Amino acid sequence: MPITSHRTRFLDHRIPSLYAGQYRLSVEQNIDTVADLPTRQQNFGVRGPRFSLGGSEIHGCYPVPGAVGKYSQILPHITLDAAGLPWARLLGSYGDGVPWVALLLFREDELPEDPQAVGEVTISTVRQLLDGDAGPGKPPSITAESLMEGEADMACSSVLVPAEVFATIRPTVAELALLAHIREGGPPDADHVRGTDPEPQLADLNATVVTGRFPTQTAGRHVAHLVSLEGFHPFLTGTPPSEGLRLVTLHAWAFETLDDSGIGFGDLVQHLAAEPDLALRVPLAAGSADDDTIRRLRSGAGVLGQRLESGERTVSFYRGPLTAEPAPALPTPAAPRLESAGEALVYLEQWGIFDTGYASAFSLGRALAMADGPFRSRLLEFRKSARGAARRISAHPGLVTGRSVEAAGRAVLRNRARANFDQLLETRLAGALGRTGADLAAAPIRPAVRATRGNGALTAAGLRATIAQAETRAVLRAAVTEELDPVQEWLNRLAALEMLPFEHLVPDPRMLPQESIRFCYVDDGWVRAAVDGALSVGVGHALDADLNALAAEISAPPACGVLIRSSLVPNWPRTIYSAFRGEREIAPSRRATFGNGVLLLLYPEVVDTFTIAEPPQGLYFGIGDVGTIELRRLTGDIGSGMGEFPDPAGFGRFLRPTGDVLDIENKLVPELAALHSLPTLSPAQFALQMIRRPQIQTFDRS
Repeated sequence: MPITSHRTRFLDHRIPSLYAGQYRLSVEQNIDTVADLPTRQQNFGVRGPRFSLGGSEIHGCYPVPGAVGKYSQILPHITLDAAGLPWARLLGSYGDGVPWVALLLFREDELPEDPQAVGEVTISTVRQLLDGDAGPGKPPSITAESLMEGEADMACSSVLVPAEVFATIRPTVAELALLAHIREGGPPDADHVRGTDPEPQLADLNATVVTGRFPTQTAGRHVAHLVSLEGFHPFLTGTPPSEGLRLVTLHAWAFETLDDSGIGFGDLVQHLAAEPDLALRVPLAAGSADDDTIRRLRSGAGVLGQRLESGERTVSFYRGPLTAEPAPALPTPAAPRLESAGEALVYLEQWGIFDTGYASAFSLGRALAMADGPFRSRLLEFRKSARGAARRISAHPGLVTGRSVEAAGRAVLRNRARANFDQLLETRLAGALGRTGADLAAAPIRPAVRATRGNGALTAAGLRATIAQAETRAVLRAAVTEELDPVQEWLNRLAALEMLPFEHLVPDPRMLPQESIRFCYVDDGWVRAAVDGALSVGVGHALDADLNALAAEISAPPACGVLIRSSLVPNWPRTIYSAFRGEREIAPSRRATFGNGVLLLLYPEVVDTFTIAEPPQGLYFGIGDVGTIELRRLTGDIGSGMGEFPDPAGFGRFLRPTGDVLDIENKLVPELAALHSLPTLSPAQFALQMIRRPQIQTFDRS
């Protein structure tokens, strides 16, 4: 399969030349011959976001704000356009590489001021916040002297976090560093040699801050807050005050999780691929492969009840347009098209019963046409116009000869009486006006030549012979394009299996059980029978039947299809379904859903490979459906897979006793680092391990 590449690198952090804050620059001069030179001092500040972030600073959040879905296995994150923002300030005395912000995740009823976890915050000025007037909870320990000009009167948002909640979910200092990194995205690696480490492209850098807490497995709302830890760094290790902390929140968004049954995307697609037989047919019990009945059922036929024209009841084989195996070629018919359902019945002498598949196709096509009033009207209008055009062509063969198809078609459409009169004016009027009255009176009168019913060109047989000629058919098609196009558009929809009831596509529910995928071929003979049935409406004589052949020149039906009945269809609507013929991807000619859980994909060619890929949400972090991550190389072919971790599956042993927060520093990172023969992991290395790639399942035609 073709692979689309995209460069993504992870960097640990971006340390500024000067951290944001207030500075004083002192200059002293010492000259031996001069005493007591004055010391010069200059105060200056390095500004940066501190109490609020503009909306333009937020590149994206995951889950997206307001999202509803199953998120119990992902770690929410926020991406910032300002790549250096998380490290723009020093956090206490912790030094370089420790961000001053953290992403904290809260559930319903954990925040007293936002019990429904919808993102409510308290708005105040910075002065009110620092003075303790913004509400209950200990404010950040930030001195007024450290504020920049105008900062005290700025508006800021804050949230009260109870002491026990903060103590449960707070990251350690080491985890703060591991949960923030820089991501560089760019075009495919055509512009640098693989394995090299070019300088980062500043325009492609974004900072990412990840929470270490998983959402719940039960349905409920969550709110994520990007909070400032400035003035609270002692409580990352010490006991939080009993009144709680009033944290500055720089950005907040809410999302909702659904009940997680433990069955995710990966489980579903693996189950789809686990069945031994993926062809669209009734599951068969053990039997002889040489038995004619078994072979017919294996082709996708079913056994249904039938009432004969005599009134007797019996059973028959039925097969719709979708077959488990390529349909056998039909014998050459005596006529180019079917004129009745009875002609399409296939008598199976060895069983004394009929195969009604093609007869049912004819009857269904006829019933669909009869039920569609606009189509019936257009079909009759086409035949009326085509009959008139055919008569004109037969009576005036010169309209066709010596012209292009388009010009001949236009000539056929013109009013013949008016055209003859115009020709008379052009060729005879000038000469007649130059003659005297006596000459005109003495001129012989020629009787008009009239076409009689006995004229061979205008008899029914003559008209049918005219229509049978290829060059005449082309001109006739050009002459009635306006009336023919709507008819063929409807027939093309029928050939694409539109309008067909689902029961005709899958006549037996056992062919497509719950949580299954089935591959099938499309029988073009069945489609031709349905088209013949639709065109049988309103046929009055043999000429109409011949004109049907003109309308039946439509697009080829699809060659194969895929049917999926699964909760993937409603619950993962953005799932990517891809089909390949060799290395070439094939676009579906039709995609349709039936009800709430069945998807049909039809393709113009028989596919060799079919893939189901999890909807891409950008890069995000978390664990797979079975409780594992994919280890990725940190040297050599960086990012390539090394297998699943842990073995046995299950991330429970890497959680804190509270059960939903990762113990990154003491449990997870030491084990990951040991597998890479490293003493520890950097933030970029940890991010690379925790990326959750979209899952994909491949089906190969054997």
